[in-house]
Amino acid sequence: MTHEAKVVTISDSVHGARNEDRAGPLLASRLEDAGFRVVDRRVVPDGVEPVASVLRELAMDIAGLIVTTGGTGFSQRDLTPEATLEVLDREASRLAEAMRSANPLGRLSRGRAGTVGRALVINTRGSPAGAVECLEAVLDVLAHALDLLRGEASQHPPDTGGRTATSS
Repeated sequence: MTHEAKVVTISDSVHGARNEDRAGPLLASRLEDAGFRVVDRRVVPDGVEPVASVLRELAMDIAGLIVTTGGTGFSQRDLTPEATLEVLDREASRLAEAMRSANPLGRLSRGRAGTVGRALVINTRGSPAGAVECLEAVLDVLAHALDLLRGEASQHPPDTGGRTATSS
């Protein structure tokens, strides 16, 4: 089954047309290469309200993946984790930890991951390379997680252990 995905670039400078969005298109391309159907791409400015608002809107009509890029660092305007936490129903902290572990600079990321309804939200770093590294760190389990969110029995990915072949 093909899963839907949406990509959100969070950046004052990209939103204000002062810089080009490089991370968003890379994420969309990588998702498509992995079999996802990217159905929406947005650019919003930094800050809690713009990010929380777009996440709520995008999660309303998707049983799929929402990937954000940007706003996870230490600058005063990097508030993506706070906005995401405001919206999440449940956190998936191990996904966020895996993304932070992808690169030594990942330790400086404050990104979150979790569910909003039947959507899975992951915050990736803002640099193009960092965003793709974060996605790559969790890409192998995303389809399984989305199947479980949909309430579908799903085959466990290969080599994950456990005693049963399916989850319910």
